[in-house]
Amino acid sequence: MTNITTFFPQRHQGWALGLNAGGGNLGVAVVQLLGLLVIATAGDTHPSYVAAAYLPLIALVSLLAALRMDNVDAVRGAPGTQREAVRHRGTWWISLLYVGTFGSFIGYGFAFGLVLQSQFGSTPLEAASFTFLGPLLGSVARPLGGRMADRWGGARITLLTFMGMAGGTALLVLASYTTTFALFVTGFTALFVLSGIGSGSTFKLIPALFARNAEDAVAAGRDARVEFERSRRLSGAVLGIAGAVGALGGVAINLVFRASYSGPGSSGTPAFIAFLAYYALCMVVVGTVFLPRERREAQEPAALPKHLSRVS
Repeated sequence: MTNITTFFPQRHQGWALGLNAGGGNLGVAVVQLLGLLVIATAGDTHPSYVAAAYLPLIALVSLLAALRMDNVDAVRGAPGTQREAVRHRGTWWISLLYVGTFGSFIGYGFAFGLVLQSQFGSTPLEAASFTFLGPLLGSVARPLGGRMADRWGGARITLLTFMGMAGGTALLVLASYTTTFALFVTGFTALFVLSGIGSGSTFKLIPALFARNAEDAVAAGRDARVEFERSRRLSGAVLGIAGAVGALGGVAINLVFRASYSGPGSSGTPAFIAFLAYYALCMVVVGTVFLPRERREAQEPAALPKHLSRVS
């Protein structure tokens, strides 16, 4: 994904990053469908069959990577790039948001079926017949989130996404109280779609943030080429950091669900309330850290040299 910051101008990077990551996220839906196939043909006691199906694919992709992939010098991390990215405050704000979007996508992808079994008594086969749909829709929605962020701004789309996710979580709380299966599936499906859109728009914040920093440095008299190369490298480093931290959100969601369903007669309501609080925190971060600057820049055209217009 770091190569995208070199191959595409900043105004198209939301769409490009969304396509790349959305294609990767389809793996969640694929593994759910593969699990459904294994359950239908061999029962639910052979999870190793799912892993075995991936072995020849892993070997094939490894061979293709060795023979066909090239390193891109423009995004090679210079000494100290990772340390500089870790010290940058924006890295951790974006990581916090990505926990809420991509972390939700991953966590719900693996918890959805277990929640259906725990709360509604679904069999593994019945649960698996529903669980693939959410990750599939969320993966398809991720490029859309990137495209929307390219057009209207990553902060604006991310804020609207978290507002929608809060509404979807409130719907799950209502479904838990009323034990309405259709409402529960509808709420989860909405969360998958919104988390996909939000993942795309959150990643758009990364190259936009460092491109703006580079513009400020150029305006202050620094060398334009050096600053924009630095912004590419930092963007690549933060893509990796935010991706890793965001994936940990999936672990957190499963741990919260486990605690919520640990007692007799328990439900997922405490977990959903915890998620609702986190989405509210993310809305505050977007509204106070990213949205004000995005609004200012929408009103003030960037003063960049013409030969750098493609970079920005």
